[in-house]
Amino acid sequence: MSRRIVALRTLQVVLDLMVLMAALALGFFARFEGAVPAQMLKRLVVQGPYVVALQYGLLVAFDVPRSSWRYVGLREAVRISQALATACCVLAGVRVVAAAFFRVDGYAQFAMLPFGVIAIDGTIALLFVGGIRVLRRISTERAEIRKLRQHIHTQTPTLLVGAGRGGVMVAKEIAGRPELGILPVGFIDDAPDKHGTAVHGIRVLGATNDLERIARALGVKQAIITVANAPGSVVRSISDACQRVGLQVKVIPGLFQLVGGDVNLTRIRDVAIEDLLRRDAVVLDDDALLASLQDRVVAVTGAGGSIGSEICRQICRFHPRLVLLIERTENALFEVHRDLSDNFPLIKVQPCLADVCDVGRIDELFRLHAPAIVFHAAAHKHVPMMEWNPREAIKNNALGTRLIADLAHEHRVEAFVMISTDKAINPTSVMGATKRVAELYVQALGKTSQTRFVTVRFGNVLGSNGSVVPIFKEQIARGGPVTVTHPDMTRYFMTIPEACQLVLQASVMGCGGEIFILDMGEPVKIVDLARDLIQLSGFGENEIEIRFSGMRPGEKLYEELSTLLENAEKTRHPKILIGTTQAEPLAQMEHALDDLQVTARTGHDQDLRSALKRIVPEFQTPAPKSPSLQPPHEPVISTEHVLHSAS
Repeated sequence: MSRRIVALRTLQVVLDLMVLMAALALGFFARFEGAVPAQMLKRLVVQGPYVVALQYGLLVAFDVPRSSWRYVGLREAVRISQALATACCVLAGVRVVAAAFFRVDGYAQFAMLPFGVIAIDGTIALLFVGGIRVLRRISTERAEIRKLRQHIHTQTPTLLVGAGRGGVMVAKEIAGRPELGILPVGFIDDAPDKHGTAVHGIRVLGATNDLERIARALGVKQAIITVANAPGSVVRSISDACQRVGLQVKVIPGLFQLVGGDVNLTRIRDVAIEDLLRRDAVVLDDDALLASLQDRVVAVTGAGGSIGSEICRQICRFHPRLVLLIERTENALFEVHRDLSDNFPLIKVQPCLADVCDVGRIDELFRLHAPAIVFHAAAHKHVPMMEWNPREAIKNNALGTRLIADLAHEHRVEAFVMISTDKAINPTSVMGATKRVAELYVQALGKTSQTRFVTVRFGNVLGSNGSVVPIFKEQIARGGPVTVTHPDMTRYFMTIPEACQLVLQASVMGCGGEIFILDMGEPVKIVDLARDLIQLSGFGENEIEIRFSGMRPGEKLYEELSTLLENAEKTRHPKILIGTTQAEPLAQMEHALDDLQVTARTGHDQDLRSALKRIVPEFQTPAPKSPSLQPPHEPVISTEHVLHSAS
């Protein structure tokens, strides 16, 4: 131990002893209002060293001196209080015993402190012992803040939106982190009882309706939404108000970080388009999932894609015995395996490099590991790309699904959940038609199998690989234009967590043959999403051009989630619909897919479309021109991005 540390600790001990002695002396002077009798002064002189020794000994016993003065907090205050309260009890006990068994006019009087002195001494000692530590912490923090501020040229005047628990934690973090360059000028909160109060030294100035007035009056430059996991309607309302006065909007991390007491303001992020869904986020009930997934072997195809990887993360929360990651892209498999190993070290995860069209490889995996549940997320998903490559769409989406479903049946898998798309309803694209073929086959097989075959169908997923948001962001970063196919094109949207929760929920709710559909509210115009993202990027409507490029092969103006024949009805969960239709005979579907497989080997593109139409009569699409004949000048947003991962 260095001399400097020894000297510092010695000084701390001396200061503690001095303030304890001073507290005892003040206790006598306060008890006798400054006129201390000579007899009492004798007691102070005689008993002082013993009282101080007792108090300091108890401080040591409660581990107070070992705590760093620079970081004193509530825990140290509690330990100091416990030690000094114990000392008061001991001194009061000695006083009672001495009065009961010894003569008051003898030597025993020197062991008898007045009760008033004991109480006053304990109170003052608590203030002094805690106070010198608090002063040390304050002086150290102020010195550090002054040092940091020397390197900060500007601080951004900031409004904090939400004076609840999240707001308190953010205010504390800002106070201790001047290098963030955030100057909080006040809170706004819709709770009337908070108006005029102060939260961690920051006043609550009004409600969200007053945001514009307050921002202009105080010269505010940005707002931070401190409501953890704020619903989209709240974020949109606040964002719109901030946009009107030119404020930048940011949001704090999620609720799970607040529960853990960990708010790192360096992770505050800009408002994302996912925050602005024109409906509240759907949260599904997963109470039954623990019993379904715990200690089970679960296989996920397309595990390296946006949805497949998130399904794997969600599964790992429920403590499965083994998760099989089935993925044909090596890099994607490497990344998802590394991510799961880092975040769920106690869960056994097996990376399986495999193609869902490889019957020998998939059969080997099922035979070796015997999965109880299979989540089939592997598919080709980009609509225009599949228009130009229909053979690959048929091989992967239709025939690959048939292969893995047949193996699930043969190996007596308990549940098989297939991820489909709204593009399968009255399809106008090869991708949608191949997914409809897969739906029909899974339903037919489910009627004769002990395996529960269910299908999950939903719309576009915000933030998935190749979805509109990252492409819009890239175009905005280049200064535009943002390309949208058609001003009236609408789509249903959901977030990745919503999609994955629906998939897991279906594995529990399905009895076999159902198609589960998420109630996603009203469809949203793609051009409205583009405008929102332009505004969130800090640009005005006239600064970034929105260019309409025309519909691409296979696209629709709008999508449907179910047909009239499916008669979609609500389930026990109010946001999940279930559709059922009369399944085709399995023999008929097997014969149809056998013919489709032969055509996929030898036929031309138009033959493939004709073969699909024989299975899906409602399939309507013209043959596309070669992409090489119409190269786009700008990357065109294809809104036909479904949620499942490409494998």
